[in-house]
Amino acid sequence: MPSASDVLLRPKIMARAMLFCVLLSCTIIHPVSSFLPIIRAPSCINQKTISVRPSNRPRAPPATSFGGWVQGSDGEWAWEEDDPTSSAAIATCALTSESIDAQATPTLPAGQFRPKQSLGQNYLRDGNTVAKIVKAFVRDATTTLRVTKGGGEDVEGGDNKDLNRNDLRAVELGPGAGALTDVLLPALGPDNLQCIEIDDRSVELLNDKHPTLRVRHEDVLQVDYPALADEEGGPLSIIGNLPYYITSQILFALADASHTDSVRSATVTMQWEVGRRIVAPTRTKDYGILSVVFQLYADCSIHFKIPPTVFYPQPKVDSALIGLHFLGPARLRTRLAGVDPSNLRGVVTSTFQQRRKTVRNGLKPLAMTVFGGDKERVKEFLDGGPSPLPRSVVEARAAGDEFALAQALPDDWAKKRPEELTPGQFVEITRMLYGPSDSKGGVNESQLSNKVWRKLKHGTN
Repeated sequence: MPSASDVLLRPKIMARAMLFCVLLSCTIIHPVSSFLPIIRAPSCINQKTISVRPSNRPRAPPATSFGGWVQGSDGEWAWEEDDPTSSAAIATCALTSESIDAQATPTLPAGQFRPKQSLGQNYLRDGNTVAKIVKAFVRDATTTLRVTKGGGEDVEGGDNKDLNRNDLRAVELGPGAGALTDVLLPALGPDNLQCIEIDDRSVELLNDKHPTLRVRHEDVLQVDYPALADEEGGPLSIIGNLPYYITSQILFALADASHTDSVRSATVTMQWEVGRRIVAPTRTKDYGILSVVFQLYADCSIHFKIPPTVFYPQPKVDSALIGLHFLGPARLRTRLAGVDPSNLRGVVTSTFQQRRKTVRNGLKPLAMTVFGGDKERVKEFLDGGPSPLPRSVVEARAAGDEFALAQALPDDWAKKRPEELTPGQFVEITRMLYGPSDSKGGVNESQLSNKVWRKLKHGTN
């Protein structure tokens, strides 16, 4: 007679035996190799394989998808669904922002044109958002035109019926399927709009749709803005839905282009967090290098937040439309007051690379290099008080200039953290470390035309 314990254990033993048989049969029928895609996939990504029925023809490697992106046999990642929208954009032909209107956005040709992940493509697909972006662009571009023509006097608003649309010289960066282009082209005309696009599919699509449109097949990171401005006859007005992963480098290229007055304004989309950094005030976690550079070089504003739902495919974060009104070389020289922007870059980069440390600790290695390892001079620089402000800055402060009013350094400036100092105060620290770039206290033409913020491998100027 079996014992009581044997009776109780027998069902468990049988269940384990049955489970072992099932697993063994699955292993025989489905080799381990069939499970490798699942083993390779990170746990945070939903990965699947597309199976094909047995055939006598050679089988292509299975395509793999990550959250909607499909990898083809050529290794390129493309969005797996076609754009579900079907209407084309409609716009009225006028320059003022009040008359810009759009009812829908263009579609991508079914089965032929899918956004590429490698190019950071997220296309606009909402007509109202397109119209708002174009209206903001018109305001930004015409406002900077009025400021230039008014001799530097700031003017409220942006629209002026007397302005000539030929003066805008609009350049769209990365038009893609043409959501913005379809509205801009009727309003500006083919002589006043030029597009820069790296994707040959987009170039072909735009040329077929708009035969008179000028499209440059070029990497936006390699654009020579001074040369392009010379070709167009003056400063450019930039608009674009920028890829997230190269936004900062595009912006730095535009800042350098403003040295030669090649770019007047920029109205561009970007990740919401990047937009917040550009306009961030001091003493906030968003304040950093982007804040210092663009609050020095331009008047910056966030036009509005853009939700993910207006893009195809939808990104996982919000976006922002940013307006940049570049000061131009004359006003920039006034703010720099003799400081070489290349030296300013070294100061700003050194301090924000160690933003949790004091300015003293962040600048010490750079000061050692500038002073040739002379520790006494380094100590004198870091322990000393602020230098007197240049006469041009004193005059600007007397006239009520907001930038100049925030330019004086506190006595304990070296004990501050980077996020506590204004862009103007970084200019003064640079002057104390390097001195003015010339005896007259002004920056000459050649220094401003140099590549400063842009990477050396990007573009020829």
